[in-house]
Amino acid sequence: QVQLVESGGGLVQPGGSLRLSCVAPGNIFSVYHMGWYRQAPGKQRELVAAITSGGGTTYVDAVKGRFTISRDNAKNTVYLQMNSLEPEDTAVYYCNARSPNLMVTYWGQGTQVTVSS
Repeated sequence: QVQLVESGGGLVQPGGSLRLSCVAPGNIFSVYHMGWYRQAPGKQRELVAAITSGGGTTYVDAVKGRFTISRDNAKNTVYLQMNSLEPEDTAVYYCNARSPNLMVTYWGQGTQVTVSS
């Protein structure tokens, strides 16, 4: 069983910042596409940001200019730097790893991000 281990969630005031981290096994990290999804109460899970094994990135429009996804292949870690956080960013954030042929997907356990004053 592949485990993705997330950390970095918490409570932050509007306008604040958080950085999420996700560590994946080394045998998959270097070749898998990595992403961050989120799910707010009563809503469907949505893609927030993704980064390919080659470093290409994509973002949902709502976070463009505020969030940055990056990966450190030496540490088998993908990061999500979240700046200028808004209450609408409150959700459980999940790390995702997808095989190059998109046939295999792994999920982390989720980490809560709450943006509130």
